[in-house]
Amino acid sequence: MHRVCFQLQVKADRIAEYRLRHAAVWPDMLHALRSTGWNNYSIFLRPDGLLIGYFETPSLEEAQAGMARTDVNDRWQAEMAEFFVDLGEAKPDEGFLVLDEIFHLEDQIDSLGAGGYSRPTPD
Repeated sequence: MHRVCFQLQVKADRIAEYRLRHAAVWPDMLHALRSTGWNNYSIFLRPDGLLIGYFETPSLEEAQAGMARTDVNDRWQAEMAEFFVDLGEAKPDEGFLVLDEIFHLEDQIDSLGAGGYSRPTPD
């Protein structure tokens, strides 16, 4: 499973409305996300509008393509586009900045294998 973390910027004057829209996302949008591979999906929002999203998927490209084939996504993205800074012509679900994952606890624990943990000692 691929872990995806992304960033967008919500316009300062639209933050309250953005929060309201996400308090009750359309049921058909929720089902479309789930059926196209957007698993364990969360959105975090700072008071200044910095948005960080996270989801797990077998393939980011396939998850985006799957949503692009749905009617509900076209409607949702058209409504949400006005909330963001600097998207240009991109839809929000395609115009976000993907962040590089540099640490994941479980991956590092798993890489230790049966040998367990040993702290490096200073020279």
